[in-house]
Amino acid sequence: MKTSLSLSKRLLWSAAASALLALAACSSDSSTIGAEENELEDSIEKMTLREKVGTMFFVRPESMDTTIHWKEYTELTDHKLQKVNKTMLAVNKDYPVGGVILFAHNIGDENQLAEFIKEIRELNGTPLLAIDEEGGRVARIANNENFDVPKYESMAAIAESGDPNDAYKAAFTIGSYIKEYGFDIDFAPVSDVNTNPDNIIIGPRAFSDDPETAADFVVSYLNGLDSAGIVGTLKHFPGHGDVKADTHFGYAQTNKTWKELLKCEMVPFKAGIDAGAQMIMTAHIAVPKVTGDNLPSTLSPVILQDKLRGELGFDGVIVTDAMDMGAITKQFNNKEATIKAIQSGVDIILCPQDFVEAFDAVVKAVEKGEIEESRIDESVHRILKLKKK
Repeated sequence: MKTSLSLSKRLLWSAAASALLALAACSSDSSTIGAEENELEDSIEKMTLREKVGTMFFVRPESMDTTIHWKEYTELTDHKLQKVNKTMLAVNKDYPVGGVILFAHNIGDENQLAEFIKEIRELNGTPLLAIDEEGGRVARIANNENFDVPKYESMAAIAESGDPNDAYKAAFTIGSYIKEYGFDIDFAPVSDVNTNPDNIIIGPRAFSDDPETAADFVVSYLNGLDSAGIVGTLKHFPGHGDVKADTHFGYAQTNKTWKELLKCEMVPFKAGIDAGAQMIMTAHIAVPKVTGDNLPSTLSPVILQDKLRGELGFDGVIVTDAMDMGAITKQFNNKEATIKAIQSGVDIILCPQDFVEAFDAVVKAVEKGEIEESRIDESVHRILKLKKK
């Protein structure tokens, strides 16, 4: 591992930095905030429509290599795309991207990762770098034998201590090494409540089957990432813990009412929002007793606008779970799913199955008036604000 700073020193420096940030916050006034908002608005006004649309896409590296053809995302592991090639550069010239997410097969060793991230940083769109590094079975770096970083059994194992500070320490450690390697965003913590023993996708990735316990550990984990300089992401809204099916492969739903969700699934999400969460990832699960239909939550304005934005008051960035998952692709085509997600209130489209096609579909939808450009501007504003931080 490249870093030579001890965890204790990092914690001390983090505390000092937090104190300075607090003082800075106290000294800021409405005029400063107003100036920052004006600066963001000016930046958006200078952007072309394609630049704005590109900001809303976070893609797999393979999405920019149009010579790679695939139906199931599991096929991508065979390609092991681990560098920016000429095809990607040619595509990216006309299709800027707001972010790139790396998976296990995109990561070889420290030297390769450093070079790959350097190349990605130079792409059109000045993309952010994201990764799924939860700790436990979902950890793209820690589970790679070429990296000497701490490993964790699971979030459930961490929560067995009963001390939320253990989640902070783990997240700070994880955040520190992914920051060192060059990432900006961690799609963690899992904020689901693991209430269904038949759940095959969440399980010990969640901290607890008790909502209050899960909430305490989620907030501590989120704070740990923040102290390390990494943006965390609450996932998977509105809660994947009571679902039997795996959305990677097809339709999944929960039969809970909103009242029931408020008593359980919403507890960690509300706690995370109150703690200042900047990003929330959607789940592709349907909630028919809340929405009145079988739409995945990712495509539901009821879930995203009425509940998440309206009732829970979340004003940060909403990112989809990967749009190439079966719960989406087996019900909707690529263009349809992308348009529906944006119309429903999503800010970032993550891993569309065909990036170029989805991008063109959004541009055409705006030009035809199916999506107002002001709607695109809202998402771009949130994303640029996140980038500025």
